[in-house]
Order: sequence, then C-alpha cells, then structure tokens
Amino acid sequence: MRTLNLTSQRQAVYDVVREAHDHPTAADVMNRLMERGYNLAYGTVYNSLRYLTDKELIRELKLGEAASRYDGRMDDHQHIICQVCGRVDEVMSEVPDDWTETVAHETGYAIAHAHVVFGGVCKECQSKRIK
Repeated sequence: MRTLNLTSQRQAVYDVVREAHDHPTAADVMNRLMERGYNLAYGTVYNSLRYLTDKELIRELKLGEAASRYDGRMDDHQHIICQVCGRVDEVMSEVPDDWTETVAHETGYAIAHAHVVFGGVCKECQSKRIK
C-alpha cells in the first residue's frame, strides 16, 4: 500500500492534470494554476508533478518534445501527436499481443508494458493545408 501525502499544492496540481484533456506541460499547469488564483513557485509545481508521477497518480509523457507532458488518465492507452501543431490525443486501441510477442522475441526482452506513440496530422491541420 502506498502512502500519499497530498498537500494542498499537490492536490491543486493533481486536479489541473486530471481535468485536462490536452496533456499539459509543466508551464501549462503553472498557467492554469494562476488562472485559478494559485500563486505557486515553479519549483513547487515541478516537485508536485514529480511526486504525483512517482506515486503513479499521473503519467509523465516524453514524446520527443523538449518539455514533458502530463496525463491524468492512468488506464492503458496510446497517444498520437500532430506533427504540425503538436496536439496530443489519446488512442484507446490496445497494442496487439502478437506484436508485443514479436518485439519480445526480436529483442530478447521480457516486456512489462507498451506505450505506442503515433505521429500524423490532425483534422484541423489537414483542413488548413487544403485551403
């Protein structure tokens, strides 16, 4: 059983990430906290994000960008990134078992989990290109 120490600052950060649908960066979380009337130091926000990630309440996404993004959904899912605007969306399809088995056989790894990140162009950016 994990012990949680959710201070009011950590709870505020957790609420912002959990309620977000756009996988915010730490800077996004900071801005949203300020919009809600909080005045937290950047260090407090970063430390809270690390704590929440370590306690597996949120997920840190390192998607090849300079800044990590954070996801409040802890169920098993994948992500897709727009290569034009940087939007990140969830993909609810599961990684096929046969693909995981193939990767395990090819690499010799005992695979514990898989997180697939797709890249493409979102509908909004596709429509802008057509015009």
